[in-house]
Amino acid sequence: MQYYIIAGEASGDLHGSNLIKELRKLDAAAGIRCWGGDKMEAAGATLVKHYRDLAFMGFIEVIKNLRTIFRNIDFCKKDILAHKPDVLILIDYPGFNLRIAKWAKQQGIKIIYYISPQVWAWKENRVKGIKESVDKMLVILPFEKDFYKKWHYEVEYVGHPLVEVIEEFGIRNLELPDQNTATTFPNSQLQISNSGIVALLPGSRQQEILKKLPIMLEVAKHFPSYQFVVAKAPGLDENFYTELLVPYSNVSAVVNKTYDLLAQSKAALVTSGTATLETALFAVPEVICYKGSSISYQIAKRLVKIKYIGLVNLIMDKEVVKELIQDDLTVENLTKELDTILNSKEKQEQLKKDYAALKNLLSQGGHASANAAKSIYNFLTSSTQ
Repeated sequence: MQYYIIAGEASGDLHGSNLIKELRKLDAAAGIRCWGGDKMEAAGATLVKHYRDLAFMGFIEVIKNLRTIFRNIDFCKKDILAHKPDVLILIDYPGFNLRIAKWAKQQGIKIIYYISPQVWAWKENRVKGIKESVDKMLVILPFEKDFYKKWHYEVEYVGHPLVEVIEEFGIRNLELPDQNTATTFPNSQLQISNSGIVALLPGSRQQEILKKLPIMLEVAKHFPSYQFVVAKAPGLDENFYTELLVPYSNVSAVVNKTYDLLAQSKAALVTSGTATLETALFAVPEVICYKGSSISYQIAKRLVKIKYIGLVNLIMDKEVVKELIQDDLTVENLTKELDTILNSKEKQEQLKKDYAALKNLLSQGGHASANAAKSIYNFLTSSTQ
């Protein structure tokens, strides 16, 4: 069969590549064409467009690149029609993929969505379009089934693909920060202290890092026996981090080593997002840190309709890990919470239980990629009989 897959971000490329591997196990003759990245291409798909050419972040950048975005959409439509796939598989990336889904439905193409857009957080009215366009929705968060049910739309929960990614990572190639993997700063001791490592995951965009990382770094002063290690965002100028980190003697940094870092850490201070879930799946005690501009935060408060900002808490439907949001994210509060997760045996035991329950919930029925591939293959074979 012929598959056409569209992923527009690095995470979609990762999860798409694992899906492709599983599809090939079920359909050895599969022809797979994709929008994605190096990982999907390495898994055996023909790469049409790289996600690097599709990534426009923020309102201003999108406006400036509207012509390019519309050109990409037109090219995608022509390429799909030229290759006549048996199925179009969309991976998250809603701004682009929902437009393509609406058009593809009118062309009579079967559409499967793997990894739902976060319509449960905001833009809930997008569900109407999803119901009209998407033949099958495969979700990766357990509460998404109930969310869609209230819209009278049956979806299939396949588990979360991060579980298998982190299991595969295992403990191979672990590296302590050293001269090869860490940035050196004046007065910085790169040897890991006896107390251990605290990971700092402040995000990937310069603006959000500037809001949160200085607070995290000030906390490092209160724990001099620990080594604090920043997971740097690839692509940002080296001097940007140097200026922030140079005053701190017990802080170093790594780039493209986030999983190695988490695998060795005793605790982590983490910006909200997928990183909070990755940290939990590594069983690392964490504090979730969020701070934006006052205006952006007030707008988000009115638009986003969720109880928690951390995926761990959203999935478990309770505050498993502490969230320090906006004005609550202070050096004093963060120091107190870090001390708790480092030194309270009771808190550590509770986190261990909650993290185990979380992993069990996210891996019910096996690995998400295999479950998704089986669902897609069965859907196609049953509908062609």
